[in-house]
Amino acid sequence: MDCPNAPTPVAERVEELLAAGGPLPVVTAGHPVLRRGAEPFDGQLEPALLARFVEALRLTMHAAPGVGLAAPQVGVDLRIAVLEDPAPVPEEVRRARGRVPQPFRVLVNPSYEPVGAARAAFYEGCLSVPGWQAVVARHAEVRLRAQDERGRPVDEVFTGWPARIVQHETDHLDGVLYLDRAELRSLSSNETLGARWAQPTPVEAARALGFELP
Repeated sequence: MDCPNAPTPVAERVEELLAAGGPLPVVTAGHPVLRRGAEPFDGQLEPALLARFVEALRLTMHAAPGVGLAAPQVGVDLRIAVLEDPAPVPEEVRRARGRVPQPFRVLVNPSYEPVGAARAAFYEGCLSVPGWQAVVARHAEVRLRAQDERGRPVDEVFTGWPARIVQHETDHLDGVLYLDRAELRSLSSNETLGARWAQPTPVEAARALGFELP
């Protein structure tokens, strides 16, 4: 006998998402999937379906646009994320934030640990919290361990903005939103951020809004 409340197998949910074609809908803050913590990937999607899902994540990330996207952000609670950053920013911003181009990467079952004690604070946003940004102090350098979409090991050190992306996306897989780590006095709408706090660093925002930087 079928149980009416039985959860839909994850492969079926992914097939349903992909059937619509185009970018996937991004779930926003308040949806339980963003807070549960994702299940480790252990072959729940067979290779061809995994490849299609990864390509859909990439398409959705580009369309948003964003520089990273985690599976829970499209309602799939598996420990899978993608990132890619062409870093089309002015040289002053690149130097201040350590933002350098990153190729497309697939992270399966990622985890990170800090390298050293240095921290860096910058405004950060999220596709699942549209319209807002806040200052988040994060580790300036992290060691990432994961697998890629073919099961090959990943063990790499990231610094600067790429380290921030790694932390942000891996946090999603643990049910953590950037707002959980943010200095909430810095919270700004995108419009206000562009009008007042578009400087390469948040020093002026910290002074005016009354919050500390590391």
